[in-house]
Amino acid sequence: MLNDELMNGVRERFDLVDHCPYQGKRIFFENAGGALTLKSVVEKSKEYAAIPDNQGRDNPASHELQKVINTAKENAHAFFGAKEGTVFVGESGTELLFRLISTAIIAAPKGCDVIGSSVEHPASRSACIRWAGVAEANYINVPHSDENGNVIADDYRKLVTENTKVATILHTSPVTGVAMDVKAIASTIREVSPDCFIIVDGIQQAAHGALDIDDYNIDGYVISPYKVFSRHGYGIAWISPRFAKLPHNQIIGGPEENWELGTRDTGAYATFTKVVNYFDWLGGHFSNSAILRERLVAAGKAVMQHEKDITEAMINGTGGQNGLKDYENVTIIGGNENPNRKGLVSFYVKDMPSIDIVSALKEAGIRVHVRKNDHYSGNILIPLNQDSCIRVSMCHYNSVKEVEEFLKQIKKII
Repeated sequence: MLNDELMNGVRERFDLVDHCPYQGKRIFFENAGGALTLKSVVEKSKEYAAIPDNQGRDNPASHELQKVINTAKENAHAFFGAKEGTVFVGESGTELLFRLISTAIIAAPKGCDVIGSSVEHPASRSACIRWAGVAEANYINVPHSDENGNVIADDYRKLVTENTKVATILHTSPVTGVAMDVKAIASTIREVSPDCFIIVDGIQQAAHGALDIDDYNIDGYVISPYKVFSRHGYGIAWISPRFAKLPHNQIIGGPEENWELGTRDTGAYATFTKVVNYFDWLGGHFSNSAILRERLVAAGKAVMQHEKDITEAMINGTGGQNGLKDYENVTIIGGNENPNRKGLVSFYVKDMPSIDIVSALKEAGIRVHVRKNDHYSGNILIPLNQDSCIRVSMCHYNSVKEVEEFLKQIKKII
């Protein structure tokens, strides 16, 4: 767990860390819906919102903007853990998943298999199902474990064939909070179909530990920076060198390697550099390395350990307060003991509507969220025969004292 001095330094770097401009003082446990924003990102956004110039012109402002973009792409490669490949921004993480998935499916042979899992966010599932239908491909669904809230490599192994040409993997579920072993799943797919294009939804995972694309052996990875301490309005994708060569939407006659559509906001790139700078600062407390990537990895390990500690405190109890597992009428999705949990606990209470619990916590100054069996979370909740659940999503700037207050209020409510 981060010590008090470092935790104070961490929290000082984020805006609205303990209060809401519309509600007042509050504890923020809604990070899966959008993380807190770095103060440096807010300042940089304001700075670039005023600049009228764009890249690609012969003037000092344009030259500086291009430099900012190039630096941000280098930083993104370090963040992703990818020595090669292409990094680019788009409208959102969802838009980029649709773009990558549609590109891969259209390039694949007619009649091929496109495989994904039932645990995935609808962004990837919807894209796969839609474009498999358009391209006359077969969509293959890998059922997830209701008990553990994830899928494993062996689940994919049962359904992957030589005809599998496109595959999607969810890195971490924003509903169950449980991570998949991307490397193991990708390896299993490639054992049977070596040339399969593998695309990963990393939107929930990106804030909760260092990424390592070079180790995953995949072709695409997408994140939403507003869930990694930046702001809304853009997503970031990484694609492998072979994926970058696929025919894709672009301006006729433009550079073939260009994957961006239109003039992108330089401020988006600039704010992501601020995110990388933050992780660099944090990693410097755990590593003396002069190499950026190694400091980012150190930061990721520290984040994972802190989130593991406060998550276990929420489940098992802390500060004299009972944990969620101590209540007989509480069911934790994914199980009480799940080593793959990443800073998120979703639960439901027997004979108590989830929305009422969320509202009671709101009145107590604790921000959580209700997930319903709708188009976003029905894939998880319907098999459990639940119409909703309470999602408590934490991040490394959340403290054990905040967890204690949550448990104190939960005791009063349930």
